[in-house]
Amino acid sequence: MKKLLLAAALSATVIAPAAASAQDPAPADFKNAAKYCKEFKKASGANFATMFGTKKNAYGKCVSQTAKKDAAEDATQEKAAKVAAREECRALKTPGSKNAFGKCVSEKAKAKKAAADKEDEAQEDDRINAAKSCKAAKQADADQFATDFGTKKNAFGKCVSKTAKENAAERKAEEPAPTA
Repeated sequence: MKKLLLAAALSATVIAPAAASAQDPAPADFKNAAKYCKEFKKASGANFATMFGTKKNAYGKCVSQTAKKDAAEDATQEKAAKVAAREECRALKTPGSKNAFGKCVSEKAKAKKAAADKEDEAQEDDRINAAKSCKAAKQADADQFATDFGTKKNAFGKCVSKTAKENAAERKAEEPAPTA
């Protein structure tokens, strides 16, 4: 019985770090998240604390949430890029060397991941610009802001979310259509 428990404990210690590392963000994600949260905090001012927690831990919560979200999103985007690239390369029936298919998949997956990363950066810019707009709107006319978004803790967040979505829609409408 002791040997069985010892074996179970050892296998759990081997499996747990591997499982945790699949979801844990990389240090680079924290640097990017910290940079984003710093800009977001500057753009939203005193409203930042209401979106992420108390004044003491709002910045840390922002960095943690952003880094985890970015890491999960990056993994999903990378997987989707590989799957889409594989399908495109199969459709092309790439002729050439033995590794032509692999090179095709690699090149297309990298291009798709780069496009997804560019869109992520644009979304972060949309959110920072939205925070600046909401901060200005709240300072300019607090009564109208309360009418539009309410007076609860999440009012500023509602404003940022709505404005960021509008900014993204405008940005996408201005982009030229992709050519095939």
